[in-house]
Amino acid sequence: MRKELINFIRDKFKNEGFIPLHVPVFKGNEKSFLEECIDSTFVSSVGEYVNLFEDTLSKITQTKKTTAVVNGTAALQVALRLVGVKKDDEVITQALTFVATANAIIYNNAQPIFLDVDIDTMGLSPQAVNDFLEEFGDVREDGCYNKKTGRKIAACMPMHTFGFPVHLDELLEVCNKWNIPVVEDAAESLGSEYKGKPTGGFGEVGAISFNGNKIVTCGGGGAILTNNVELGEKAKFLTTTAKQPHSYEYVHNELGYNFRMPNLNAALACAQLEQLHSFLANKRSLAVDYHLFFKEKGVNFRTETANTKANYWLMCVELNDKKERDLFLKTTNESGVMTRPIWQLMFKSPMYENCQRDNQKNALYLEERIVNIPSSVR
Repeated sequence: MRKELINFIRDKFKNEGFIPLHVPVFKGNEKSFLEECIDSTFVSSVGEYVNLFEDTLSKITQTKKTTAVVNGTAALQVALRLVGVKKDDEVITQALTFVATANAIIYNNAQPIFLDVDIDTMGLSPQAVNDFLEEFGDVREDGCYNKKTGRKIAACMPMHTFGFPVHLDELLEVCNKWNIPVVEDAAESLGSEYKGKPTGGFGEVGAISFNGNKIVTCGGGGAILTNNVELGEKAKFLTTTAKQPHSYEYVHNELGYNFRMPNLNAALACAQLEQLHSFLANKRSLAVDYHLFFKEKGVNFRTETANTKANYWLMCVELNDKKERDLFLKTTNESGVMTRPIWQLMFKSPMYENCQRDNQKNALYLEERIVNIPSSVR
């Protein structure tokens, strides 16, 4: 099967050389927008393209306020602060995620609680969250507290793994019951939908990444999304060094961040957003081809769940066990076709090994079986 797969992938990507996992595609107005930005001399964090990017992304994600920042991690860090995460608080999230999810919690001097994922979505499990809170949750006047640690559980941050939305209705119901705000890590899910609505706008705040390997990129870049206009304005204020508006005075009345996206990056992002629809259609077509190929081989190619539309950012297969996974990885990579395993679970990293967690049954199962395969727009 592996040899057939390598030939299949080479045929799909029309490439006999090295085939990477996911590369950016620049087919539109990228160069002309960049030249216009350079000619304007507004290449830093103020300019027309930053404003256009924020307005365009708000329309795409159906949110009321977007704040452009330097990367997705910065977006997550500020998003958590916006919902009230403070020093020594706790944030519920998943261990099966990219390290930025957990790091953003630590950057706020808070602590992650790692709970299990669902097998079908590979994202945070509402049942796991409910079970944990039934055992450890204590609702007080000012929020939910952890009976074991005495700390406030100040947020819940699910991550839409590879663009597959988590079970949002169920998760929001659990979090509302326990008075815990939801921050969506939608870093990987631009273009994905849950029950016809774009991801990133379901929680109190959401965050998207525009890193070089994302479906739409501006080299780096991130965005904070919210339907709470007041929080959106606060996001822009905090990420602009918390500078009070004034024509020439420099007054800062709280700790802020120099996190605003440069106009130069925004120009690139605007050109990319113009192509989002075609990028999504192209990737969904590839996903259909992969699904048919792997179905014939008896291999589980991961597809979108009911009532969702995935962007298929990184496509993946579920193999039978770790031994088969490792052989698959070895064969494909040695043949010049890049594949990679899903992330090592966060609590296996030394900085997170002492964090509270549940049994991680599903996460451990997936860690040994999921492999990403080439997923670029062709």
